[in-house]
Amino acid sequence: MLRFASAALVATLAATGTAALAATTPKPSASPHAAHTPSIHLPNVPLHTEVVVEVNKKGQVVRVKSTKQSSVRTFNLQTIGNAEQMWIRRPDGTAQVGLYRVTYDYDPKTQQVSRHVALISAGGSWGDQPGAATVMINLAHKQAVEQAKYYQEQQKKQQEQNAKLPTLNQIRGVQQSPSPKSATLPP
Repeated sequence: MLRFASAALVATLAATGTAALAATTPKPSASPHAAHTPSIHLPNVPLHTEVVVEVNKKGQVVRVKSTKQSSVRTFNLQTIGNAEQMWIRRPDGTAQVGLYRVTYDYDPKTQQVSRHVALISAGGSWGDQPGAATVMINLAHKQAVEQAKYYQEQQKKQQEQNAKLPTLNQIRGVQQSPSPKSATLPP
């Protein structure tokens, strides 16, 4: 009988507690405010850029030699950046060292960009040089390692500085006594 009474008491408390908890919990708002999404305004005129690149024996673009740019700066930056990261290879996977022209054409009707690659001249002294993307990645890695070292050095200096800080007793001018009944704090 006591078991049934205690079970009923627990059930009553649980129901009452849930109701009390629900009464104190704030109700969620109707809907979160929609984040403002930026609108993209694409050009309504055709755009054309040409980028002449040097390609190494692996097919990586080593550097941009020259450009013919469009009137839209962002399009120019995107196409030049794309060209720097390109790999130019034959369908069988082999590459030819050379000078290549990469053209980008934007069609406002379809809002698509087409890219075409053409060999200008074969050969070049840059065949054994690393690709531009590889150089950028290596530079970013080197900078990250240097930044991590700098951060560790700063952390070490901060810890050394913190170790030199006076104790609370030294700040208060109180001498620590060996008695455990003392009201001073340990160093």
